[in-house]
Amino acid sequence: MAPDPWEGCFWSWGLLLWLSVGSAGDAPPTPQTKCTDFQNANLLQGTNLKAHFLLFTPSDPLCGQLVEESSDIRNLGFNATLGTKLVIHGFRALGTKPSWIDKFISALLQAADANVIAVDWVYGSTGVYFSAVENVVKLGLEISRFLSKLLVLGVSESSIHIIGVSLGAHVGGMVGHFYKGQLGRITGLDPAGPEYTRASLEERLDPGDALFVEAIHTDTDNLGIRIPVGHVDYYVNGGQDQPGCPTSISAGYSYLICDHMRAVHIYISALENSCPLMAFPCTSYKVFLAGHCLDCFNPFLLSCPRIGLVEQGGVKIEPLPKEVRVYLLTTSTAPYCVHHSLVEFYLLKLRNQDTCITVTFLSSGVTSSVTITIPRQQRHGKGIIAHPSPQCQINQVKLKFQPSNRVWKKDRTIIIGMFCTAPLPIHDNKRTVCLPEPVNLQASETVSHDLKITCI
Repeated sequence: MAPDPWEGCFWSWGLLLWLSVGSAGDAPPTPQTKCTDFQNANLLQGTNLKAHFLLFTPSDPLCGQLVEESSDIRNLGFNATLGTKLVIHGFRALGTKPSWIDKFISALLQAADANVIAVDWVYGSTGVYFSAVENVVKLGLEISRFLSKLLVLGVSESSIHIIGVSLGAHVGGMVGHFYKGQLGRITGLDPAGPEYTRASLEERLDPGDALFVEAIHTDTDNLGIRIPVGHVDYYVNGGQDQPGCPTSISAGYSYLICDHMRAVHIYISALENSCPLMAFPCTSYKVFLAGHCLDCFNPFLLSCPRIGLVEQGGVKIEPLPKEVRVYLLTTSTAPYCVHHSLVEFYLLKLRNQDTCITVTFLSSGVTSSVTITIPRQQRHGKGIIAHPSPQCQINQVKLKFQPSNRVWKKDRTIIIGMFCTAPLPIHDNKRTVCLPEPVNLQASETVSHDLKITCI
Protein backbone atom coordinates (compact mmCIF):
# COMPACT_ATOMS: atom_id res chain seq x y z
CA MET A 1 0.00 0.00 0.00
CA ALA A 2 1.34 3.44 -0.88
CA PRO A 3 2.19 5.61 2.14
CA ASP A 4 -0.28 8.34 3.04
CA PRO A 5 1.30 11.72 2.07
CA TRP A 6 -0.39 13.43 5.07
CA GLU A 7 1.21 10.89 7.35
CA GLY A 8 4.63 11.97 6.01
CA CYS A 9 3.80 15.62 6.64
CA PHE A 10 2.72 14.99 10.22
CA TRP A 11 5.90 12.95 10.82
CA SER A 12 8.07 15.82 9.43
CA TRP A 13 6.31 18.40 11.59
CA GLY A 14 6.74 16.19 14.65
CA LEU A 15 10.47 15.82 13.92
CA LEU A 16 10.88 19.58 13.56
CA LEU A 17 9.04 20.14 16.83
CA TRP A 18 11.21 17.54 18.56
CA LEU A 19 14.38 19.19 17.24
CA SER A 20 13.20 22.65 18.31
CA VAL A 21 12.52 21.75 21.96
CA GLY A 22 15.03 18.93 22.42
CA SER A 23 14.37 15.21 22.78
CA ALA A 24 14.20 15.34 26.57
CA GLY A 25 12.56 18.73 26.77
CA ASP A 26 15.65 20.12 28.54
CA ALA A 27 16.54 22.90 26.04
CA PRO A 28 14.36 25.95 26.72
CA PRO A 29 13.54 28.19 23.76
CA THR A 30 15.97 31.03 23.20
CA PRO A 31 14.51 34.27 24.56
CA GLN A 32 13.93 36.83 21.88
CA THR A 33 15.88 40.08 22.15
CA LYS A 34 13.65 43.11 22.50
CA CYS A 35 14.76 45.84 20.12
CA THR A 36 13.95 49.49 20.76
CA ASP A 37 13.94 52.26 18.16
CA PHE A 38 14.37 56.00 18.62
CA GLN A 39 11.49 58.01 20.05
CA ASN A 40 9.38 60.43 18.03
CA ALA A 41 8.37 63.79 19.44
CA ASN A 42 6.57 66.85 18.16
CA LEU A 43 6.84 70.58 18.66
CA LEU A 44 4.62 70.46 21.76
CA GLN A 45 6.66 67.72 23.42
CA GLY A 46 10.12 69.12 22.97
CA THR A 47 10.86 70.31 26.48
CA ASN A 48 11.27 67.19 28.64
CA LEU A 49 14.60 65.43 28.17
CA LYS A 50 13.43 61.78 28.19
CA ALA A 51 16.90 60.51 27.32
CA HIS A 52 17.18 56.87 26.24
CA PHE A 53 20.39 54.85 26.01
CA LEU A 54 20.29 52.21 23.27
CA LEU A 55 23.00 49.54 23.28
CA PHE A 56 24.20 48.06 19.98
CA THR A 57 26.70 45.18 20.00
CA PRO A 58 28.82 43.46 17.33
CA SER A 59 26.63 40.34 17.62
CA ASP A 60 23.47 42.27 16.68
CA PRO A 61 24.31 45.63 15.08
CA LEU A 62 20.73 46.30 13.94
CA CYS A 63 19.06 45.85 17.32
CA GLY A 64 19.10 48.67 19.84
CA GLN A 65 18.44 47.45 23.37
CA LEU A 66 17.08 49.98 25.83
CA VAL A 67 19.25 50.21 28.92
CA GLU A 68 16.77 50.88 31.69
CA GLU A 69 17.54 52.30 35.11
CA SER A 70 17.17 49.00 36.92
CA SER A 71 18.67 46.70 34.28
CA ASP A 72 22.10 45.10 34.30
CA ILE A 73 23.67 46.19 31.02
CA ARG A 74 25.82 43.06 30.97
CA ASN A 75 22.70 40.94 30.46
CA LEU A 76 22.10 42.89 27.23
CA GLY A 77 25.47 41.86 25.78
CA PHE A 78 27.64 44.75 26.97
CA ASN A 79 31.30 43.70 27.12
CA ALA A 80 33.30 45.71 29.65
CA THR A 81 36.60 44.57 28.11
CA LEU A 82 35.82 46.32 24.81
CA GLY A 83 35.93 50.02 24.05
CA THR A 84 32.68 51.94 24.34
CA LYS A 85 31.49 54.51 21.79
CA LEU A 86 28.63 56.90 22.53
CA VAL A 87 26.86 58.55 19.59
CA ILE A 88 24.98 61.76 20.43
CA HIS A 89 22.76 63.42 17.83
CA GLY A 90 22.01 67.13 17.71
CA PHE A 91 19.00 69.41 17.36
CA ARG A 92 15.95 67.67 15.86
CA ALA A 93 13.65 70.40 14.50
CA LEU A 94 10.79 68.01 13.68
CA GLY A 95 11.27 65.52 16.50
CA THR A 96 12.15 62.61 14.24
CA LYS A 97 14.83 59.95 14.42
CA PRO A 98 18.08 61.03 12.70
CA SER A 99 18.05 59.61 9.18
CA TRP A 100 21.78 58.80 9.32
CA ILE A 101 21.90 56.99 12.66
CA ASP A 102 21.37 53.39 11.52
CA LYS A 103 24.08 53.56 8.88
CA PHE A 104 26.39 55.32 11.31
CA ILE A 105 26.04 52.63 13.98
CA SER A 106 26.50 49.80 11.47
CA ALA A 107 29.65 51.43 10.11
CA LEU A 108 31.03 51.89 13.63
CA LEU A 109 30.44 48.24 14.53
CA GLN A 110 32.02 47.06 11.28
CA ALA A 111 35.08 49.24 11.82
CA ALA A 112 35.61 48.53 15.53
CA ASP A 113 35.00 45.66 17.94
CA ALA A 114 33.22 47.81 20.49
CA ASN A 115 30.06 48.53 22.41
CA VAL A 116 28.06 51.29 20.72
CA ILE A 117 25.54 53.28 22.72
CA ALA A 118 23.24 55.68 20.91
CA VAL A 119 21.94 58.51 23.08
CA ASP A 120 18.36 59.23 22.05
CA TRP A 121 17.36 62.67 23.32
CA VAL A 122 14.87 63.43 20.55
CA TYR A 123 12.36 64.84 23.05
CA GLY A 124 14.85 67.23 24.61
CA SER A 125 16.25 68.36 21.25
CA THR A 126 12.94 69.10 19.52
CA GLY A 127 11.10 72.36 19.04
CA VAL A 128 12.97 75.63 19.55
CA TYR A 129 16.76 75.46 19.17
CA PHE A 130 17.36 77.56 22.28
CA SER A 131 15.32 75.12 24.38
CA ALA A 132 17.54 72.31 23.12
CA VAL A 133 20.61 74.35 24.09
CA GLU A 134 19.21 74.66 27.61
CA ASN A 135 19.00 70.85 27.79
CA VAL A 136 22.69 70.36 26.97
CA VAL A 137 23.84 70.59 30.60
CA LYS A 138 21.00 68.33 31.80
CA LEU A 139 21.85 65.73 29.18
CA GLY A 140 25.56 66.00 30.00
CA LEU A 141 24.78 65.21 33.64
CA GLU A 142 22.55 62.29 32.69
CA ILE A 143 25.20 60.78 30.40
CA SER A 144 27.81 61.27 33.12
CA ARG A 145 25.67 59.31 35.59
CA PHE A 146 25.23 56.59 33.00
CA LEU A 147 28.98 56.36 32.41
CA SER A 148 29.62 56.10 36.15
CA LYS A 149 27.71 52.80 36.12
CA LEU A 150 29.95 51.52 33.32
CA LEU A 151 33.07 52.46 35.28
CA VAL A 152 31.81 50.32 38.18
CA LEU A 153 31.79 47.36 35.78
CA GLY A 154 35.50 47.87 35.06
CA VAL A 155 35.28 50.10 31.99
CA SER A 156 38.21 52.52 31.90
CA GLU A 157 37.70 56.22 31.23
CA SER A 158 40.34 56.12 28.49
CA SER A 159 38.36 53.46 26.56
CA ILE A 160 35.34 55.75 26.16
CA HIS A 161 34.92 57.56 22.83
CA ILE A 162 32.12 60.11 22.44
CA ILE A 163 31.01 61.07 18.93
CA GLY A 164 28.74 64.10 18.96
CA VAL A 165 26.95 65.62 15.98
CA SER A 166 26.31 69.38 15.91
CA LEU A 167 24.77 70.24 19.30
CA GLY A 168 25.69 66.72 20.41
CA ALA A 169 29.37 67.66 20.12
CA HIS A 170 28.96 70.21 22.91
CA VAL A 171 27.05 67.64 24.97
CA GLY A 172 30.13 65.44 24.59
CA GLY A 173 32.30 68.34 25.69
CA MET A 174 30.12 68.83 28.76
CA VAL A 175 30.48 65.14 29.70
CA GLY A 176 34.23 65.35 29.17
CA HIS A 177 34.35 68.43 31.40
CA PHE A 178 32.54 66.54 34.17
CA TYR A 179 35.18 63.78 33.89
CA LYS A 180 37.99 66.34 34.06
CA GLY A 181 39.31 65.57 30.56
CA GLN A 182 40.13 61.92 31.32
CA LEU A 183 37.83 60.32 28.73
CA GLY A 184 39.75 58.76 25.88
CA ARG A 185 38.41 60.64 22.87
CA ILE A 186 35.74 63.06 21.71
CA THR A 187 34.89 63.54 18.03
CA GLY A 188 32.77 66.55 17.13
CA LEU A 189 31.05 66.35 13.74
CA ASP A 190 30.49 69.96 12.68
CA PRO A 191 29.96 71.20 16.25
CA ALA A 192 27.08 73.65 16.47
CA GLY A 193 27.90 77.34 16.05
CA PRO A 194 24.84 79.33 17.20
CA GLU A 195 25.15 80.15 20.94
CA TYR A 196 28.62 78.54 21.12
CA THR A 197 31.12 80.62 19.16
CA ARG A 198 31.61 82.98 22.11
CA ALA A 199 30.77 80.51 24.87
CA SER A 200 33.21 79.76 27.67
CA LEU A 201 35.33 76.60 27.60
CA GLU A 202 33.10 75.10 30.29
CA GLU A 203 30.05 75.51 28.05
CA ARG A 204 31.37 74.12 24.77
CA LEU A 205 33.66 71.46 23.37
CA ASP A 206 37.36 72.24 23.85
CA PRO A 207 40.71 70.38 23.88
CA GLY A 208 40.60 69.96 27.66
CA ASP A 209 37.54 67.71 27.51
CA ALA A 210 39.34 64.44 26.64
CA LEU A 211 42.78 62.97 26.12
CA PHE A 212 42.21 63.53 22.39
CA VAL A 213 39.61 65.90 20.93
CA GLU A 214 39.01 66.31 17.20
CA ALA A 215 36.42 68.19 15.18
CA ILE A 216 35.36 68.02 11.54
CA HIS A 217 34.11 71.39 10.26
CA THR A 218 31.94 71.55 7.13
CA ASP A 219 29.55 74.48 7.63
CA THR A 220 31.42 77.25 9.45
CA ASP A 221 29.50 80.01 7.65
CA ASN A 222 26.09 78.84 8.86
CA LEU A 223 25.19 76.13 11.39
CA GLY A 224 28.70 75.01 12.41
CA ILE A 225 31.22 76.67 14.71
CA ARG A 226 34.04 78.67 13.12
CA ILE A 227 36.65 78.47 15.85
CA PRO A 228 38.86 75.42 16.52
CA VAL A 229 37.62 73.35 19.45
CA GLY A 230 39.94 70.33 19.57
CA HIS A 231 43.52 69.21 19.45
CA VAL A 232 43.00 68.73 15.70
CA ASP A 233 40.33 70.61 13.73
CA TYR A 234 39.65 69.42 10.17
CA TYR A 235 38.38 72.19 7.87
CA VAL A 236 37.02 70.15 4.97
CA ASN A 237 37.17 72.12 1.70
CA GLY A 238 37.95 75.13 3.85
CA GLY A 239 35.16 74.31 6.30
CA GLN A 240 32.22 75.55 4.19
CA ASP A 241 30.47 75.27 0.81
CA GLN A 242 30.90 71.53 0.33
CA PRO A 243 31.08 70.24 -3.27
CA GLY A 244 27.81 68.71 -4.43
CA CYS A 245 25.66 70.71 -1.98
CA PRO A 246 23.01 73.11 -3.31
CA THR A 247 24.12 76.71 -3.78
CA SER A 248 20.63 78.21 -4.07
CA ILE A 249 17.96 78.59 -1.42
CA SER A 250 15.48 77.25 -3.98
CA ALA A 251 16.72 73.77 -2.99
CA GLY A 252 14.87 74.25 0.30
CA TYR A 253 15.82 72.21 3.36
CA SER A 254 18.77 70.59 1.58
CA TYR A 255 20.32 74.02 1.06
CA LEU A 256 20.19 74.64 4.82
CA ILE A 257 21.43 71.27 6.03
CA CYS A 258 23.67 69.72 3.32
CA ASP A 259 26.96 71.38 4.31
CA HIS A 260 26.27 70.79 8.01
CA MET A 261 25.54 67.08 7.59
CA ARG A 262 28.48 66.49 5.25
CA ALA A 263 30.69 65.95 8.34
CA VAL A 264 28.54 62.95 9.31
CA HIS A 265 28.70 61.40 5.86
CA ILE A 266 32.44 61.96 5.58
CA TYR A 267 32.96 60.22 8.92
CA ILE A 268 30.79 57.27 7.83
CA SER A 269 32.88 57.07 4.66
CA ALA A 270 36.08 57.03 6.72
CA LEU A 271 34.68 54.09 8.71
CA GLU A 272 33.58 52.16 5.62
CA ASN A 273 36.53 52.77 3.29
CA SER A 274 40.30 52.49 3.45
CA CYS A 275 40.97 55.40 1.10
CA PRO A 276 42.75 58.33 2.74
CA LEU A 277 41.08 61.35 4.30
CA MET A 278 44.38 62.96 5.21
CA ALA A 279 44.72 66.62 6.16
CA PHE A 280 47.55 69.15 6.39
CA PRO A 281 48.18 71.83 9.01
CA CYS A 282 48.28 75.35 7.60
CA THR A 283 47.67 78.95 8.59
CA SER A 284 44.68 79.25 6.24
CA TYR A 285 42.80 77.46 3.48
CA LYS A 286 44.08 79.95 0.91
CA VAL A 287 47.68 79.30 1.90
CA PHE A 288 47.06 75.54 1.73
CA LEU A 289 45.61 75.75 -1.79
CA ALA A 290 48.63 77.82 -2.85
CA GLY A 291 50.88 74.86 -2.08
CA HIS A 292 52.70 76.18 0.98
CA CYS A 293 51.76 73.42 3.50
CA LEU A 294 53.00 70.08 2.26
CA ASP A 295 54.61 67.93 4.92
CA CYS A 296 52.88 68.18 8.35
CA PHE A 297 56.28 68.85 9.94
CA ASN A 298 54.97 71.77 11.97
CA PRO A 299 53.53 70.93 14.44
CA PHE A 300 53.07 67.18 13.94
CA LEU A 301 56.66 66.17 13.06
CA LEU A 302 55.57 64.63 9.73
CA SER A 303 52.62 62.59 11.12
CA CYS A 304 49.69 63.91 9.07
CA PRO A 305 46.28 63.49 10.78
CA ARG A 306 43.58 61.33 9.20
CA ILE A 307 39.83 61.25 9.71
CA GLY A 308 38.64 57.95 11.19
CA LEU A 309 39.31 55.69 14.14
CA VAL A 310 43.11 55.52 13.95
CA GLU A 311 44.58 56.35 17.36
CA GLN A 312 44.91 60.11 17.92
CA GLY A 313 44.04 60.60 14.26
CA GLY A 314 47.49 59.29 13.33
CA VAL A 315 49.28 62.10 15.20
CA LYS A 316 52.24 60.53 16.98
CA ILE A 317 53.65 63.30 19.14
CA GLU A 318 53.34 64.06 22.83
CA PRO A 319 52.20 66.32 24.27
CA LEU A 320 49.51 67.05 21.73
CA PRO A 321 49.32 70.61 20.42
CA LYS A 322 45.91 72.28 20.68
CA GLU A 323 43.54 73.89 18.20
CA VAL A 324 45.58 72.98 15.12
CA ARG A 325 43.70 73.84 11.93
CA VAL A 326 44.20 71.21 9.23
CA TYR A 327 42.84 71.31 5.69
CA LEU A 328 41.82 68.77 3.08
CA LEU A 329 39.85 68.58 -0.15
CA THR A 330 37.18 66.02 -1.03
CA THR A 331 35.02 64.94 -3.93
CA SER A 332 31.30 65.73 -4.06
CA THR A 333 30.10 62.17 -3.41
CA ALA A 334 31.04 59.18 -1.25
CA PRO A 335 33.65 57.95 -0.54
CA TYR A 336 34.79 61.63 -0.73
CA CYS A 337 38.51 60.83 -0.44
CA VAL A 338 41.13 62.28 -2.78
CA HIS A 339 44.89 62.16 -3.27
CA HIS A 340 46.44 65.60 -2.90
CA SER A 341 49.32 66.55 -5.23
CA LEU A 342 51.57 69.56 -5.58
CA VAL A 343 51.74 70.90 -9.14
CA GLU A 344 54.44 73.38 -10.19
CA PHE A 345 55.41 75.31 -13.30
CA TYR A 346 58.81 77.00 -13.82
CA LEU A 347 59.02 79.71 -16.52
CA LEU A 348 62.25 79.88 -18.52
CA LYS A 349 61.78 83.65 -19.01
CA LEU A 350 60.39 86.29 -16.68
CA ARG A 351 57.18 88.08 -17.67
CA ASN A 352 55.83 91.54 -16.82
CA GLN A 353 52.38 90.24 -15.94
CA ASP A 354 50.84 87.37 -13.98
CA THR A 355 50.83 84.01 -15.76
CA CYS A 356 47.87 81.69 -15.17
CA ILE A 357 48.08 78.01 -16.13
CA THR A 358 45.28 75.45 -15.71
CA VAL A 359 46.51 71.95 -14.85
CA THR A 360 44.22 68.95 -15.40
CA PHE A 361 44.81 65.34 -14.31
CA LEU A 362 43.03 62.54 -16.21
CA SER A 363 42.52 58.91 -15.16
CA SER A 364 39.84 56.43 -16.24
CA GLY A 365 37.57 59.17 -17.55
CA VAL A 366 37.84 61.24 -14.35
CA THR A 367 39.31 64.75 -14.51
CA SER A 368 40.47 67.18 -11.83
CA SER A 369 41.73 70.70 -12.46
CA VAL A 370 43.40 73.60 -10.70
CA THR A 371 44.68 76.96 -11.94
CA ILE A 372 48.05 78.14 -10.67
CA THR A 373 49.35 81.69 -10.93
CA ILE A 374 52.95 82.77 -11.45
CA PRO A 375 53.24 86.38 -10.21
CA ARG A 376 54.81 88.96 -12.53
CA GLN A 377 58.60 89.03 -12.52
CA GLN A 378 58.70 85.58 -10.93
CA ARG A 379 59.53 82.23 -12.47
CA HIS A 380 57.72 79.78 -10.20
CA GLY A 381 54.05 79.07 -9.51
CA LYS A 382 52.44 76.19 -7.62
CA GLY A 383 49.18 74.90 -6.21
CA ILE A 384 47.34 71.83 -4.88
CA ILE A 385 45.24 69.53 -7.04
CA ALA A 386 42.97 66.83 -5.61
CA HIS A 387 42.26 63.69 -7.64
CA PRO A 388 40.31 60.52 -6.67
CA SER A 389 43.10 58.23 -7.96
CA PRO A 390 46.73 58.08 -6.80
CA GLN A 391 49.33 59.66 -9.07
CA CYS A 392 50.52 56.35 -10.49
CA GLN A 393 47.04 55.79 -11.98
CA ILE A 394 46.91 59.17 -13.71
CA ASN A 395 47.28 58.74 -17.46
CA GLN A 396 47.66 62.29 -18.71
CA VAL A 397 48.24 65.83 -17.62
CA LYS A 398 46.80 68.72 -19.65
CA LEU A 399 48.24 72.23 -19.47
CA LYS A 400 46.48 75.35 -20.68
CA PHE A 401 47.97 78.84 -20.62
CA GLN A 402 45.11 81.24 -19.93
CA PRO A 403 45.02 84.29 -22.26
CA SER A 404 45.28 87.87 -21.07
CA ASN A 405 42.20 90.08 -20.94
CA ARG A 406 42.76 91.61 -24.34
CA VAL A 407 39.41 92.16 -26.03
CA TRP A 408 40.56 93.77 -29.25
CA LYS A 409 42.69 90.92 -30.60
CA LYS A 410 43.53 87.29 -29.96
CA ASP A 411 46.35 86.65 -27.51
CA ARG A 412 49.06 84.66 -29.33
CA THR A 413 51.62 84.78 -26.53
CA ILE A 414 53.78 81.66 -26.10
CA ILE A 415 55.46 80.68 -22.85
CA ILE A 416 58.04 77.95 -22.23
CA GLY A 417 58.61 76.18 -18.94
CA MET A 418 58.95 72.99 -16.92
CA PHE A 419 56.07 71.13 -15.26
CA CYS A 420 56.57 69.04 -12.10
CA THR A 421 54.34 67.27 -9.62
CA ALA A 422 54.62 65.31 -6.37
CA PRO A 423 52.11 63.53 -4.09
CA LEU A 424 51.49 64.92 -0.60
CA PRO A 425 52.87 64.68 2.00
CA ILE A 426 56.25 65.72 0.60
CA HIS A 427 59.11 64.83 2.94
CA ASP A 428 61.84 65.17 0.30
CA ASN A 429 62.20 65.61 -3.47
CA LYS A 430 62.61 61.92 -4.29
CA ARG A 431 58.99 61.51 -5.39
CA THR A 432 58.87 64.67 -7.52
CA VAL A 433 58.27 63.87 -11.20
CA CYS A 434 58.88 66.40 -14.01
CA LEU A 435 58.04 66.18 -17.69
CA PRO A 436 61.30 65.28 -19.50
CA GLU A 437 61.27 68.31 -21.82
CA PRO A 438 60.25 71.98 -21.50
CA VAL A 439 56.64 72.64 -22.49
CA ASN A 440 55.61 75.26 -25.09
CA LEU A 441 52.23 76.76 -24.28
CA GLN A 442 50.32 79.18 -26.49
CA ALA A 443 47.51 81.20 -24.96
CA SER A 444 44.10 79.43 -24.99
CA GLU A 445 45.53 76.17 -26.37
CA THR A 446 45.68 72.92 -24.41
CA VAL A 447 48.73 70.66 -24.50
CA SER A 448 48.52 67.03 -23.33
CA HIS A 449 51.36 64.88 -22.02
CA ASP A 450 51.48 61.33 -20.73
CA LEU A 451 52.26 61.14 -17.04
CA LYS A 452 54.16 57.97 -16.20
CA ILE A 453 54.66 57.49 -12.47
CA THR A 454 55.56 54.16 -10.90
CA CYS A 455 53.28 52.83 -8.16
CA ILE A 456 55.06 52.32 -4.87
